[in-house]
Amino acid sequence: MFDIVTIVKTAGYFGIAAIIFSESGLLVGFFLPGDSLLFTAGVMAAAGILNIWVLIPLVFLSAVIGDNVGFYIGEKAGEKLFDREESILFKKSNVLKAKAFFEKHGNRSVILARFIPVVRTFVPMFAGIGQMNHSKFFFSNIIGASLWAAGLSFLGYLLGSTITDIDRYLLPIIAVIIVISVLPVIKMWFSKK
Repeated sequence: MFDIVTIVKTAGYFGIAAIIFSESGLLVGFFLPGDSLLFTAGVMAAAGILNIWVLIPLVFLSAVIGDNVGFYIGEKAGEKLFDREESILFKKSNVLKAKAFFEKHGNRSVILARFIPVVRTFVPMFAGIGQMNHSKFFFSNIIGASLWAAGLSFLGYLLGSTITDIDRYLLPIIAVIIVISVLPVIKMWFSKK
């Protein structure tokens, strides 16, 4: 669906940052290719197309700021949800369940969600709706952004620096990254049945 190499080359640092920000914090970013984009950008930094020391802080900050925007949206929407009437789509009990979930699993869920496409877009908002403690959220957000945004970029850079002709293997590597990132969702889906 996406030609990641072309996206990285044409969008450059600003485009990469915008995609990571959108996927992390804006609800419209759930379809964006974050994992493969970060890895590919790292590989391209190893090839000299990007500078890894500019890329890593940029994607890290984009991920952190994006998650905080998502949290803020959820926090503000959450307050308004309690004023709404019960409906088929909205139940106050679900908001209370989200709050209890983030009180119990908040830190881990924020960190692990980074590695699951689609989920990473919505978890910050639900953490805000669930009124997760902002300090705990922010700390988890920093760890998750470090492991995901900085980690995947640096992994791409390391592999790009050590494997000659990595561009020949880029598509299979990206396919593996996508499969690995989707496995938790598939596991969750089948464990519910």
